[in-house]
Amino acid sequence: MEYVRFGSTGLKVSRICLGCMSYGQPTERWQWALDEEHSRPFIQRALELGINFFDTANVYSLGMSEIVVGRALHDFASRDEVVIATKVRSEMGLGPNDRGLSRKHILSSIDNSLERLGTDYVDLYQIHRWDNETPIEETLEALNDVVRAGKARYIGASSMYAWQFAKGLYTSDLHRWPRFVSMQPHYNLIYREEEREMLPLCQDQKIAVIPWSPLARGLLTRKPSKERNETVRAQTDAFAKMLYTREDDFATAQRVSEVAEAHGLPMAQVALAWMLSKPVITAPIIGATKPHHLDDAVAALSVQLTPQDIKYLEEAYQPHPIRGFS
Repeated sequence: MEYVRFGSTGLKVSRICLGCMSYGQPTERWQWALDEEHSRPFIQRALELGINFFDTANVYSLGMSEIVVGRALHDFASRDEVVIATKVRSEMGLGPNDRGLSRKHILSSIDNSLERLGTDYVDLYQIHRWDNETPIEETLEALNDVVRAGKARYIGASSMYAWQFAKGLYTSDLHRWPRFVSMQPHYNLIYREEEREMLPLCQDQKIAVIPWSPLARGLLTRKPSKERNETVRAQTDAFAKMLYTREDDFATAQRVSEVAEAHGLPMAQVALAWMLSKPVITAPIIGATKPHHLDDAVAALSVQLTPQDIKYLEEAYQPHPIRGFS
């Protein structure tokens, strides 16, 4: 396993982050999620492979993901060995203050997340998108208090416009509050809009970049086919259907398939190797629900694509509408 600095911080993380959205329990929204019994082996295997970075969110399986991840890490690792990231903003109840990035919701949510995770602190506390209804000053001051109370080591952000992220960084600097040290954008071979503004901003500001959906919800792991509903997730993930529906999306997936065949590799390794070739990328967040998923992800660290491979993979791309900010 390779380990790298997390942006400008002194924190070291594995170059692969295990995304834990699929661990917890099946719900109406997450029908493909694994229950605790079937989730734990993946977390254990990740640790065996040297992965020390685990990303979840309070909303995943409505809190059960944090519970399952917390229990497994307690049983399989020591707290100081792992880097735990979680998130706040999404709706966690029916009340008017059970969502968003208000001071009230943040301070309640961090305590609830810590209780579910069974830990005194998280290493990275991330805002789960931008909140148009709350001033960024209120959000950042509350996050400052979370850090000063020792409940989070660092703060991060996820998909938003570059101007919003820049405003957050400027506001933190102005008040001498902790800065966002990471950005979790939607980025993969099929969706590359973040290359226009967000990724250059992160590179300039030395922000760690940890993309979600690096394999495009599995589209970059199998040959394109008219039969697109192969799994429970493919059948029920309405979000994925919104993200990846265009013909040029499948043209890019076809190119991944061709490059993979030429190198004798699984498609997932090629798609991840492409992402890992980008200097701005710190650690892609990969999901794993089958035994080979983790091994393929780690193996991608050793795959070296040629400049010709990279050009061929990229040249079918067409501009996309902005997706994943809400």
